Amino acid sequence: MLKGKNILLGITGSISAYKSAILTRLLIKAGANVKIIMTESATDFISPLTLSTLSKHPVYTKYFEKDTGQWNNHVELGMWADVFIIAPASANTLGKFANGISDNLLSATYLSAKCQVYIAPAMDLDMWKHGSTQQNIKRLKSFGNKILQPNTGELASGLHGEGRLAEPEEIIHYLENSLSGHLPLTGKNVLITAGPTYEAIDPVRYIGNHSSGKMGYALAESFAEKGAEVFLVSGPTNLSIDHKMIEKIDVVSAAEMFDTCNALFEKCDIGVFSAAVADYTPTVISSQKLKKQGDLLGLELKKTTDILEVLGKRKTKKQMLIGFALETENELVHAQEKLKKKNLDFIVLNSLNDKGAGFKTDTNKITILDKYNNVLGFELKTKKEVADDIVQKIISLLS
Repeated sequence: MLKGKNILLGITGSISAYKSAILTRLLIKAGANVKIIMTESATDFISPLTLSTLSKHPVYTKYFEKDTGQWNNHVELGMWADVFIIAPASANTLGKFANGISDNLLSATYLSAKCQVYIAPAMDLDMWKHGSTQQNIKRLKSFGNKILQPNTGELASGLHGEGRLAEPEEIIHYLENSLSGHLPLTGKNVLITAGPTYEAIDPVRYIGNHSSGKMGYALAESFAEKGAEVFLVSGPTNLSIDHKMIEKIDVVSAAEMFDTCNALFEKCDIGVFSAAVADYTPTVISSQKLKKQGDLLGLELKKTTDILEVLGKRKTKKQMLIGFALETENELVHAQEKLKKKNLDFIVLNSLNDKGAGFKTDTNKITILDKYNNVLGFELKTKKEVADDIVQKIISLLS
């Protein structure tokens, strides 16, 4: 997707400027032509010689190079670029871009550029959170610039929070997704649930299940690879996911999962509900740990809100809703009943009777039943391959 593209890379004064060497190398490896503009303060953090060696082009820092007598034309640089990315972009540079201040070669080129501009901010937590910075971000977005949200982590100041420059691999992935307008799910918002829910009995104990969340996480990755923006609502798991197109939202109980999904559903085009949500939850949660008393313990349970059923009633003609059914007997009958009752476009059936399928495995064997009475069976595959099959089914229905 980046092969043959003319990419102009702007680098500003930030400790994270060292990552620009890795980013340059990755861009070149992807087949892009790279030219680099640095602010003078950026040269304090990384050598122009390093970047010119990697990019195979001279690095531009000033309008006029006294040593060579060369005039660096900001208009020509802006016209040359197919893509202009500023990474890292300091708070100072954000302010200049947002307010039309062109007191250096980088900001003048930004004002001359006619291509899509991508901005990857990097700064300390308090600078990023400051109202003036956030106002500048809003203005830059209103001008049509695309902002790569900074990561959360340890910062140069020793603080922990938002402000870390997106990793070079993430930036490359974001660029490829953004430039791939032909990706089948570009512009689609997808809501996915994954993992178990834990229903508290007391501060120590809970009712749960064996779901690992692997299927839902694989689905999130597959959707993101096809260009979709994903909301992944995850119950408690040991899994992590790191993708610029995926926003992970952690929940614990069935009630929390319902509230989160209910709030997000309206903005989503597709909902895929793979979580193993508890059907029942204790009517009373003890505020103290329950002590052993006798041989029997009575526990009264009440039904949880059926997330799929509620959202199935809310679903519009423009939305698609997919559910999962894990069965141990009369699998097809129960799956078909669930498909109709919950107003689904299709349902993914797992059977615990199939070896290699079900909880905690890296493989799965599924059958897809859709609302048109089609039944499509698949062989045992990895969960990543299963996720791709499910996403491909969705793409075929959309088209």
